Amino acid sequence: MSDNQNLLAEQRRALILDEVRRRGGVRVNELTRRLNVSDMTVRRDLDALARQGVVEKVHGGAVPVAEATTHEPGFEAKSALELSAKEDIARAAAVMAARGSAIALAGGTTAYALAQQLVDIPDLTIVTNSVRVAEVFHSAQRTAAASGAPPRPGAATVVLTGGVRTPSDTLVGPVADAAIRSLHFDVLFIGVHGISAEAGLSTPNLAEAETNRHFVRSARRVVALADHTKWGTVGLSSFATLEEVDALVTDAGLPAAARAEIAERLPELVVAGAPQAGADPRGPAAGTGGFRPVG
Repeated sequence: MSDNQNLLAEQRRALILDEVRRRGGVRVNELTRRLNVSDMTVRRDLDALARQGVVEKVHGGAVPVAEATTHEPGFEAKSALELSAKEDIARAAAVMAARGSAIALAGGTTAYALAQQLVDIPDLTIVTNSVRVAEVFHSAQRTAAASGAPPRPGAATVVLTGGVRTPSDTLVGPVADAAIRSLHFDVLFIGVHGISAEAGLSTPNLAEAETNRHFVRSARRVVALADHTKWGTVGLSSFATLEEVDALVTDAGLPAAARAEIAERLPELVVAGAPQAGADPRGPAAGTGGFRPVG
């Protein structure tokens, strides 16, 4: 490996993680020689990877964590999962989109479901790196035009970032990153591959993680969209901590203990499809964070 002065921390950590996975473990002294960095730098990198939940530190080095995932299913495969939960989440999240606002919609099947709920909200500016999300709005405009009806006032303005297409039909890479860095959003709606207290929001795609980081930095308000199956899942690369998220919209399948933990960490937790009467659906261990069920 070449002089690490030319590597960003995330690139260096990706190389370390690749070594851990390929060899089943690494030692600190080996990494210092291969990366040409100090012992302290390597230990900081291992600490960061351990916080993300993708390696486990052991005496003198690190080994892989079995539950970290690198497989990225295609869009069609993911679309068939948790359909009702995604629809509940999309309806609950749509009320957070104000008329005339600038909204970022990152890629994924839950964002796709949300896009279908946003087509009738007037005067939105939608910035997305999802080919599928952009098509939702363009299809609505084509359908209206084909019907012979006059153009609908207030139809959304859609900006597609460009970039390299991933298996989930999301555009990532330097082109997408540059476009997102130059913009400012009132609210970002972002789906996740995994979410956990330790690793935050994560994805198995390193380039997608970097693009998502730019989305998060450019938004005044960050709303994560995650059905209950995403809780406790850790992808290869984290792109935001829970502290960087303003609200999480999830579904009623999320266990009470997880709701309590999230409510302690986030300003707002929205549980779509949860009952609005009776006992607190978070259970007796509920925290003091913002929480509201959406029936």
